Amino acid sequence: MNLKSLLKDLTSQLPTMLRTLEAFVRAESPSTEKVAADACAKVIAEEWRKRDVHVEMIEQKHRGAHLRVTTTSGDTKARSQLLVLGHYDTVYATGTLAKMPFRIAAGRAFGPGVFDMKAGIVQTLFALDAVQRSGAALKKKIVFLWTSDEEIGSESSRKLIESGAKRSDAVFVLEPALGPKGLLKTARKGVGEAEIIVHGRASHAGLAPEKGVNAIHELSLQIARLMEWNDLPRGISINAGLVEGGTRPNVIPDRARAILDLRALRSNDMQKIEKRLRKLEPILPGAKIAVRGGFNRAPLERKISAELFQRASSLAKQMGFTVGEGTAGGGSDGNLTAALGIPTLDGLGAVGDGAHSHGEYILARTMPQRAALLAALLLQS
Repeated sequence: MNLKSLLKDLTSQLPTMLRTLEAFVRAESPSTEKVAADACAKVIAEEWRKRDVHVEMIEQKHRGAHLRVTTTSGDTKARSQLLVLGHYDTVYATGTLAKMPFRIAAGRAFGPGVFDMKAGIVQTLFALDAVQRSGAALKKKIVFLWTSDEEIGSESSRKLIESGAKRSDAVFVLEPALGPKGLLKTARKGVGEAEIIVHGRASHAGLAPEKGVNAIHELSLQIARLMEWNDLPRGISINAGLVEGGTRPNVIPDRARAILDLRALRSNDMQKIEKRLRKLEPILPGAKIAVRGGFNRAPLERKISAELFQRASSLAKQMGFTVGEGTAGGGSDGNLTAALGIPTLDGLGAVGDGAHSHGEYILARTMPQRAALLAALLLQS
């Protein structure tokens, strides 16, 4: 099909896209508030039901329902499908809309979750519309999966994501683009959280300091040791983000703990960090150490995304624009699918900035371009 015509068609749909986006943003959907998230899921589901698709609401006990939408055309073979992935939950508590309402100003659309990532869901809706209006036949069944708990670790959706990915030839992730140039995310760091717990021995800091083992001192020495593991040019970072310990200044503390943020750009580095954490030994005589946790999302390495990115770049050029690529320091559900070896391209969603902040926005004019790129990928994959 003529890809420039596809883009022209979607450009004419921008006002409708923005109205749909406003409806989605007004349906507040914090990850941890089930009632609100379920209400948002119903709003999104109703919009999808206007299309020629099958919509399932997969109810959850403690979280909002996940939405699985499947095309009714295309190849219906079990393993011949594409997975389009994203989330509708946001980091904003109910009531945030009153302080940062949906609005459009100077070509930007503002509101809680507009960038991360409700605009991506809207772009996907209209990409499918354009494909269906074009009359072009989809080569494969497409499964769209919108989850309710990505912002809090995807605990209830992880199995659903992984099982869908295993049946798919490729995964397209509608997380926001990287930076104002709208870079696609061809690599993401693996992320995790570890806890170091130190046990010492309590004693009076003045009367019998020699009888104590200071857990805070031991923890401080361990954190200093961990700082030496950082290698930012290689994409390795370890951050002690929370530290607790002690009871009173005149008591030698017998317990201390630290929560670590772990990041690595390569799977082998991730494994090395976890191995080193497990082998940590006390420095002060009498101290004891326990380590819990580790990486929960492996890196999305570029080799998994490279071929899909080249395809996306070629399709964009045919439509008269260019897309670049970049590496994201944070993780997404794309990390989960990439870890299974499934070709995964991330960052196909909105172009904007300010995720998780009161200034979150998207560049409205870029929505048709991004929708057209996704439509072309779905047709050509």
